[in-house]
Amino acid sequence: MRVRSRTMPVLGLAVVAASLALTACEGNGDEAAAASSAGGTRCTDQIDYTGDPRSHAEINSIGAETGACPAPLTDETPEGTPKEPGLRCTDQIDYTGDPRSNADINSIGEWTGYCPPVEQG
Repeated sequence: MRVRSRTMPVLGLAVVAASLALTACEGNGDEAAAASSAGGTRCTDQIDYTGDPRSHAEINSIGAETGACPAPLTDETPEGTPKEPGLRCTDQIDYTGDPRSNADINSIGEWTGYCPPVEQG
């Protein structure tokens, strides 16, 4: 009499486990996204979300749905003047006497959407 082996269920389980492991590793590469919400640990128990305008329920729901904790958000408005579309900060504001390079000033404007205040150095 021949005994039939049950390799398919074991193989299927291995495939599911491997795909879950790959899903948990997805993200944008930053520390917050790398924190997995798997294992019943809430995102709000893993990362400090102080200042984040979202509720803990919303943050934890994002973690449960995506398998990764979202990066903390802040509701703080950057200092400075709103950057006008199509203009560099150094073309919008007179930075004479500011010790920073034009490239540094314009980079801040591109990243934040606000031209930084003039620094006197």
